[in-house]
Amino acid sequence: MRVRDWQDILSEVVEDGRDRDPDAWRAVAGTRRRSLGEDLFLAHPNAGVYQLKTYAKNPYEVRGVGARVARRIDDDLDPLFPHRRGDEHGESDAGRFAVQRPPEDESQAESMARRLEETVKVHADAPTTADDFFTDVMEALESPAFGPMDYEFDARPDRLDDLADEFADADELLSTDLDDLIESDGVDRGFQ
Repeated sequence: MRVRDWQDILSEVVEDGRDRDPDAWRAVAGTRRRSLGEDLFLAHPNAGVYQLKTYAKNPYEVRGVGARVARRIDDDLDPLFPHRRGDEHGESDAGRFAVQRPPEDESQAESMARRLEETVKVHADAPTTADDFFTDVMEALESPAFGPMDYEFDARPDRLDDLADEFADADELLSTDLDDLIESDGVDRGFQ
């Protein structure tokens, strides 16, 4: 396992999204157990599992670390991630997430805008579900990774603890590296 900057991990997810089914990604996120920041697990059946730990250094800068902690999702890991509604494991309480990349040029931006406008029109005129609308919008925007997410803004989903326990060595290493970043940035000290 190689610890890297969290942005490098997201770049890898974006690149993997080009070769993989972008709507097969799943995520679990929430606050860290004993310190400042957030924990995030991103998973794809064929790309594996990525763990990220981040914190807001200030309102304009997020810092963090991450690593690929598994090469694929096996039968033991699968239940630890939310599933899209309507599939065999579908859950009604899962939220949604997406990783976006900006358009490469003005032509691509205009094309994406036209597809998005058409998608909204189609869904406005036809009966649809929130999941179908979300999926169609993400496809119109060419999102490389999106799907269901178990997230709690000011707490930790049980799944997050289960995943941290499953990858205990990685969790400890990433926590140590993030704590070092927090200390070097002086974020752990209050105003004096």
